[in-house]
Parts: sequence; C-alpha cells; structure tokens
Amino acid sequence: MTTKLKDIAINKHALALHTTTPELGLVISNFDGETRSQIWNLGRDLSSLVHQYLIEFIKPQTWADLSFIAVAKGPGGFTGTRIGVVTARTLGQQLDIPVFAISTLAAVAWAEAGKSQNIKTKTFAVEMPAQRGQIFAAIYQFEPDTSKLKVCLSDRVLTPEVWQETLTNWNTNYQLIQAQSGLAATVTSILELANLDWQEGKFPNWSEALPYYGQHPVEV
Repeated sequence: MTTKLKDIAINKHALALHTTTPELGLVISNFDGETRSQIWNLGRDLSSLVHQYLIEFIKPQTWADLSFIAVAKGPGGFTGTRIGVVTARTLGQQLDIPVFAISTLAAVAWAEAGKSQNIKTKTFAVEMPAQRGQIFAAIYQFEPDTSKLKVCLSDRVLTPEVWQETLTNWNTNYQLIQAQSGLAATVTSILELANLDWQEGKFPNWSEALPYYGQHPVEV
C-alpha cells in the first residue's frame, strides 16, 4: 500500500529501519516515484554491521536529505529491536528530524491490507510467538475511506488461551495473520505508516521513540 507525501520538501527523503529479527530491512523514499529497499539476513552480525550497511545504503542521498526516520519498535527480538530504535534515535537527534516508532504487528497488518484491491473495511488479528510459550498479539482495522489503520486491540503479550478467548469473543469478522518470518520485508509498511502520521503534521521528537519489548529478555 502506498501513500504520497504532500508536504515534504523537494528532493527530501525519508528512511525506515527494521531490525526486530536477525534480518535488516532498509527503505528510503521521496514518495514521488523514487523508492529503494533492501533486506539482508545478518544473523548475529546485525549489531556490528547495521551502521556500515546504513552508510552504504543511503547513497547517493546524504543524511541531510532526510526529513524523517521511521523504525520498527517491536515486538520482536530484544537485541535487534534495541539496536534499531537506538540507531533511529541517534540519527534523529543528530539530524534534528522526527523519529516515528511503528509497531511491528501494525506493519504486518498494513502489508496484508495492501495485498487486496478495492478492499472493504477489514479487521486483522496479528499474532507472533513470544518467549515462554506466550504470544504477542494485536488487532487492527483498515479503514478504506481514510486509508488508515485503526488500533482495535493494542500490542500486548497474552497466553495462547487468553488470545484464543479474545478471538472467540471478538464481535466482527477478522483475518488471522501469523507473523513468524520475513518480517523485515514489511519495512516499507513501517515507512508508509510513518508517512501517514507525517502528513497529519505529527513531528515526534527522537526521545519519544521507545522500543516495545513486551517481555523481559530473561525470566524473572
């Protein structure tokens, strides 16, 4: 699903990062026909290579060409999520541009909504495996009249039993999406969702970009 940025300055671009899995996803766009994206499976090397890949990827644009940055804030792997958010915050602070922290699950729902032509109002229940047998879960509704994604049930951690009970009692039809692999491919959705907020005049300070872990990395 694509959106067009109306107020971005000529030759200005926006950058998005997705690091919540062992894959690194990057996309840069001026929302006027020029978009580049790439995904690398870096595994354990993600933390040591992300800055190098960023520097190479952004060319021929420069950091001064960026109007805003978007980043997948989680849920996802603890280390990867932290790396992405810290990187985005650092760039936002140094460049004095806004940083949009976007839910990993929201990006999955947005990508799924974009697969359908002439989509009617549709609800997406997104689930992702969490640690210790639990589930990251959220429910979103795509509203075609406004081309927006409405949060019906915000991102949270549930037991499989509670999640199933929630779905059983949900009062509208929904499509269940299992977000398990290839999530870095939704980095374009991260950028598009941030773009929607940007078009509404939102200008979040870098300090507002916070990771969503949902769980402590170790059992306590």
